[in-house]
Amino acid sequence: RRERIALSGPNGAGKTTLLRILNGETDYQGGELVFSKGTRVALHDQRPPLDQGLTLREYVLSGAADLVATERELRDLELRMAAGEHDQATLRRYSDAQARLEHAGGYAWRERAASVARGLGFAEPDLDRPLETFSGGELTRASLARALGGDPDLLLLDEPTNHLDVASLEWLEQELQSLDAGIMLVAHDRWFLEAVTNGVLELGGGRSISFAGPWHAWRIEKAARASAAGRTADRLGVDIARLERFVERFRYKKEKAKQAQAKLTQIGRLERERQQASGELESLTMRQKRLGFDFFDPPRSGRTVVETKGLEIAAGEKHLLHDVDIALERGEHVALVGPNGSGKTTLLETLLAIREPVSGSARLGHGVVSAYFSQHEVELDETGSVLDCAQKATGLKRPQAQNLLGRFLFSGWQEQDKAVVKLSGGERRRLALALVVASGANFLLLDEPTNHLDLESREALELALEAFPGTVLLVSHDRALLDAVAHRTLAIEDETIRSFDGGWADYVRRRDELAAPPHAPEPKPKAKPKAAAPKPSAPSDLERIEIDIADRERAIAGLEQRLADDWSDAETLAAHRAARDELKALLARWEQLFDQAQA
Repeated sequence: RRERIALSGPNGAGKTTLLRILNGETDYQGGELVFSKGTRVALHDQRPPLDQGLTLREYVLSGAADLVATERELRDLELRMAAGEHDQATLRRYSDAQARLEHAGGYAWRERAASVARGLGFAEPDLDRPLETFSGGELTRASLARALGGDPDLLLLDEPTNHLDVASLEWLEQELQSLDAGIMLVAHDRWFLEAVTNGVLELGGGRSISFAGPWHAWRIEKAARASAAGRTADRLGVDIARLERFVERFRYKKEKAKQAQAKLTQIGRLERERQQASGELESLTMRQKRLGFDFFDPPRSGRTVVETKGLEIAAGEKHLLHDVDIALERGEHVALVGPNGSGKTTLLETLLAIREPVSGSARLGHGVVSAYFSQHEVELDETGSVLDCAQKATGLKRPQAQNLLGRFLFSGWQEQDKAVVKLSGGERRRLALALVVASGANFLLLDEPTNHLDLESREALELALEAFPGTVLLVSHDRALLDAVAHRTLAIEDETIRSFDGGWADYVRRRDELAAPPHAPEPKPKAKPKAAAPKPSAPSDLERIEIDIADRERAIAGLEQRLADDWSDAETLAAHRAARDELKALLARWEQLFDQAQA
């Protein structure tokens, strides 16, 4: 209990299969799987519910059949005890059943299960709607509510963050942190992994590696282990070659034959050690084919890229935003955040004149060339093949377009000649991303670009956007991406937009400060008698912090230069993230000291 394990590894490594084995759905070919007696297991994955004729409430409660049985057992035991049956076995059964029910929240467990559904974004009227009336994304959330509401001892989650808005993600993080159960989960949301998990099980190359510690520590440890395994394999290779030369030289000499035989035995042992080190290196360095984000150089735009005045927008009869006055300047990277249905996508499309505003105006600046990545790839031309679509959208010649598509995993003629209308959801998103990368636009409007991307591709997109010299307006539930890329955050609150400096972490800190009750003013200290003229002093805390900030910025610049040559270098990437975290902490400390100095 209380272990929360991130199940990691490339696609095809067996993560989903392992979860289904643990849930008893899939057979395993060898080894042993042992559960404690009475262990209750719940699995949530991406398969939609098959139950028909149930309301959402009934479906969520159906995940707690054992609690219904426990209630029935308690009623039966109470009747037996009322009839005079007070033997030790009956009393023990009653005590055990009562403890199980209390662990799930007592007789109020049904209300707790309903509150789980509300925490995942369902409204009260939704609870009594039939399952058939919900969308695919809503049914996925219903499956998650059912798994959580059953009070399992072991909770298995396969991509639980899909289809959740940020408010539901934050609720889920708190719920999992407090859950008295063992958890094993697969997720591509790095912020979520960092918040929830306290251990990692890495699968790859038919092996597994266990690590006790947070997600970021595993990334650093993984790079260190891979480096050590590589050095060990190389050293053993040198030792084996040296011993083989000895054997080759002396194996036929009578006086050295015994030594040569001993060396052969030693070579066999070293070969086994080298195979083990090489296998560990392979499992630690297995990588998915990643997407090739390398944005084409954009032209320079005017200073103001987009500006709205008194903008009001709606979706059909539903009013979404009013009095929106915002401006984005050249080179700004801005995050747009808000609950699902609050108007983020509608605002993006209004800025691009795809939708008409109810009132007010939205204007693109001089020399602005925009590229839009939508949630549903509406920008794709579906009249031809993948290659036709790429050439029409980008103007690239055939060889250049084929090279672009290859970087987004459309390799070979069969993939590139496929009709756009026959592409899967993930393929459509890869094609749409390729078109944005090659657009040459200086204003990128990206609506959930990380959907269907693995961790390495998300990190590649993050680094490419950080280095992009143009303007970015980004909508995403990937909070790690928002925090890394955004210089400013636009938050939809109460049907209007508020602006906050910084990325996701800065926004959350400021949001929580504004939501906190005001502190009572501290009494002013009594005036002290004037002191004598101060003597020259050592640098102040503020000055020392400023020196440290300058040092850290120089270090980050050097690391970014190395990443420009090879962004996949795990050690440099880990050092870069650590340096950025240190810089963020220094800047927060500087701001605190500066405010104190100004007070």
